[in-house]
Amino acid sequence: MITLPPKKSSAANVLAQMRAARDHDARWRDGKVFSLVYFADDEILQLTRDAYELFFSENGLNPMAFPSLKKFEAEVIAMTASLLGGDAETVGNLTTGGTESILLAVKTAREWGRAKKIAAPEMILPASAHPAFDKAAHYFDVQAIRVPVARDLRADVGAMKNAITRNAILIVGSAPAYPHGVVDPIAEIAHIAREREILCHVDACVGGFVLPFVRQLGYAIPDFDFRIPGVTSLSVDLHKYAYAAKGASVILYKNRALRRHQFFATTDWSGGIYISPTMTGTRAGGAIAAAYAVLNFLGEEGYLALTDQLMRTTTKIKNGINALDGVRVLGNPAMSILAIGSNSLNVYEIADELQARGWHIDRQQFPPSLHLTITPAHAASADQFLADLRDAVAQAKRFTVAKTLNAIQVRLAQIASKILPAQWMSELTARVGAISGAGAPTRSAAMYGMIATLPNRGDVNELVLDVLDGLTRASE
Repeated sequence: MITLPPKKSSAANVLAQMRAARDHDARWRDGKVFSLVYFADDEILQLTRDAYELFFSENGLNPMAFPSLKKFEAEVIAMTASLLGGDAETVGNLTTGGTESILLAVKTAREWGRAKKIAAPEMILPASAHPAFDKAAHYFDVQAIRVPVARDLRADVGAMKNAITRNAILIVGSAPAYPHGVVDPIAEIAHIAREREILCHVDACVGGFVLPFVRQLGYAIPDFDFRIPGVTSLSVDLHKYAYAAKGASVILYKNRALRRHQFFATTDWSGGIYISPTMTGTRAGGAIAAAYAVLNFLGEEGYLALTDQLMRTTTKIKNGINALDGVRVLGNPAMSILAIGSNSLNVYEIADELQARGWHIDRQQFPPSLHLTITPAHAASADQFLADLRDAVAQAKRFTVAKTLNAIQVRLAQIASKILPAQWMSELTARVGAISGAGAPTRSAAMYGMIATLPNRGDVNELVLDVLDGLTRASE
């Protein structure tokens, strides 16, 4: 068991240990990571670090104590709102990330519904919407009704309309949807919201600081924001394509009356009156300051230049993927996130081959695909990625003993899931890597293939919860 060290150490020693621990982390500076990190360049990175350090200890919980943070937050919200079709009535708050912004949007909708005497609230969302909505539904006792997407992978508006009942409080669209990078038909979704007199949230956490500039560059981007009547709230992350420090997102509302449902206040505590606009109490001043710094540093000109580079790199990668026999880009992605699919190859084997070559690639399901979040860092690595992808595809086409073992493992999982108790399935999962002698996570095609075949999705939930539980255990 890991315990607190009995003796004080030196700062140099602690930092040396921490630097050494990074040796096996994903190499995001090299443009080898297609998720998690949004790196533009060293100048922007240093600016956000410097701004964060200036307000490292400050706390945004009390704006009266730190009026500088109040100013920064208000101006960041105003700049973001103006970019996304807001007007003088548009209001919002800075949050710690896209998940918190979505949690607040759903919490606000629930309170709005309660004011209308809706006791069993429901929200309607496409299958592609972010799982943060499911988390919000779980936290706030809202029924999430997921509707299959259309053939083009966008939200099926007709199916969503048919799913609305008298208990509906919220309908959701994405701009874009994270799995495939397609923009849902927001105007049609918002029209339904107006017809049925419910709220409409647009999840633009990924696209909010890209799509407006993509449109300025001449690409065909449909309206997706407050320019559309019926859109009542919108979320956009600043620590993604606004290139702010981690811990910065914005939740926007059409007006103050709606946002009031977001706030929490209690006046009966012995410690005094307590009010909180967002989910958290303490709010890191550094994240607020870094967001303010990068928006003012880049301005419209800077974001337009970064987006131009981003889309050129994306076009190169898309064309390179579609030129390969056996794989293709799924759907019609509107910006710099996309998915690689195949009708003939096991894409998880392709991912394993790419991982063996040093690339960090996320695996997806329904259908099986590989996810790419392209950033400015990939301008320098795009050619190497396409070369490695070509080799990975060629390897996936070859017959190998490992592939045969993968198929056997998947088939065993299909049989076992029908005859074993659910609690035994986690033990089976733990042994998947051992069967082939190649320890996970180096090769994961068999694992993903096994999970995809389980008929009971509750079994899958138990498997991933077991994994999550293990991740928080310290190594001896």
